[in-house]
Amino acid sequence: MASAVKLRTDFSAKELRRRATAASDANQSRRLLSLAAVLDGMNRTDSARIGGMDRQTLRDWVHRFSEHGPDGLKDSWSKGKPPRLSAEQQAELAQLVETGPDRAVHGVVRWRRVDLQRVIAERFGVVYHERTIGKLLKALGFSHISARPRHPGQDARTIEAFKKTLRPR
Repeated sequence: MASAVKLRTDFSAKELRRRATAASDANQSRRLLSLAAVLDGMNRTDSARIGGMDRQTLRDWVHRFSEHGPDGLKDSWSKGKPPRLSAEQQAELAQLVETGPDRAVHGVVRWRRVDLQRVIAERFGVVYHERTIGKLLKALGFSHISARPRHPGQDARTIEAFKKTLRPR
């Protein structure tokens, strides 16, 4: 039969319970109480049940506690994948979106996600899904609502002449 995992002994069960009551993180508190029960001599199955976990999970938390102490019992969330575009590239993309497309160069009169997807792949060598382009634009502070595109051949005088106005009374 395998030997039990050794729990560090520089903290007493009383100290772990005191830290559990002072902890602002409920999960850390549950784990501290389970480890305090182990230090009191309770078997691992019952100790794990106190913390609402199974014996194997308690064993994993014992390893974390032995390495990092009570702070190791806090939830540690991953920061996620790093962005594929650097901060400079994101700033360049924001500037590109802000200025708008050049019809002669880009072949469009307004940016769509599919157009930006192509430009990002050409300029930066990073391929994004069209949906991710929308998320990237939102993170850069842009909204999906855009101004109505203006046709390049539109004449302002013709528009003013066409507008219907009421006669003054």
